[in-house]
Amino acid sequence: MAVMCKIIGKTKSAGDYMKYKGDTEKSYSDKSKIGILLVNLGSPDDTSEESLRRYLKEFLWDPRVVEVSRPIWWAALHFFILRVRPKKSAETYKKVWTEQGSPLTVICRKQADKFNTLINTQYGGNIVVDFAMRYGNPSIADVLKRFRAEKVRKLLVLPLYPQYCAATSASVMDAVFQELMSWRVMPELRSVMQYHEMPEYIDALVESIEEKWREKGKCERLLFSFHGIPKRYAEAGDPYQHECLATASKVAEKLGLTDNWHVTFQSRFGREEYLTPYTDKTLMAWGKAGVKSVEVVCPGFSADCLETLEEIEEENREYFLENGGEKFDYISALNERDAHIAMLGRLAEANLGGWL
Repeated sequence: MAVMCKIIGKTKSAGDYMKYKGDTEKSYSDKSKIGILLVNLGSPDDTSEESLRRYLKEFLWDPRVVEVSRPIWWAALHFFILRVRPKKSAETYKKVWTEQGSPLTVICRKQADKFNTLINTQYGGNIVVDFAMRYGNPSIADVLKRFRAEKVRKLLVLPLYPQYCAATSASVMDAVFQELMSWRVMPELRSVMQYHEMPEYIDALVESIEEKWREKGKCERLLFSFHGIPKRYAEAGDPYQHECLATASKVAEKLGLTDNWHVTFQSRFGREEYLTPYTDKTLMAWGKAGVKSVEVVCPGFSADCLETLEEIEEENREYFLENGGEKFDYISALNERDAHIAMLGRLAEANLGGWL
């Protein structure tokens, strides 16, 4: 070994190669626990430009999110986007920020707390539950380190994305694998990649829509708005568009709707063509065409965030009303609703078979 090290230019001791993290406990069987990691997209730590710059850099550098040649994208990201976009994004986040922090982080924490109570009440307190963000804090790596310290030897990763997309669900697993690569004792690992047609998920969405109808009455049209992805991702085989359409179809069927429901896609980035029809352009066109009232629901978001609270409830509301519409109702994400938490509990249970 010493000879080999000298050949490559530097002598190293054997300890230099002990890079894998672990502990000295010889047996795990009587103390091991199950860990359930809930994961969502993420938020900046605060609304400062510097915080937004860090967050956007991590998010936009993910090759799952932006599938572009790395050298070209590095130059565009560092010489243009990260010099311009953080200021604009910071101002946008200030519109939705709460005293407790980012709406997404606050809601995810509530979801994890309620989920933890539910799952450990059912299964005796031997399950460690926490949430993490794919970008920002709490990071996946930091939460997994805590799991390792608590002797988690069986790990279920549950990305809170009902519809599979490589830019979301698969990216979560990239981050999980990246952390686990440094562990000496690897946990047994399972993951949930989608639940877009799960009956309990569909029922929870239906319940939230019917609740809004009882509160404010039905509008002329029900719009299902999903986060957009570049069209070429779908053409390359990503099933996301198909799963979004399947979710909306199931909900509409359960509601007894045969017409006046529509699917659109929001949140375009750059000049590339995204999945169509676009949410903003659809609402503008409807207003001009004489549609007076719409309800918008975003089934792809398990928790309200910037893209629902600002982009849909504020920005797109204005597009519709300024173009002739009269009534715009946003139907909140499932957040910490009891039906949503119960659904997540059943989803976890279905994926913990043999471990409980």
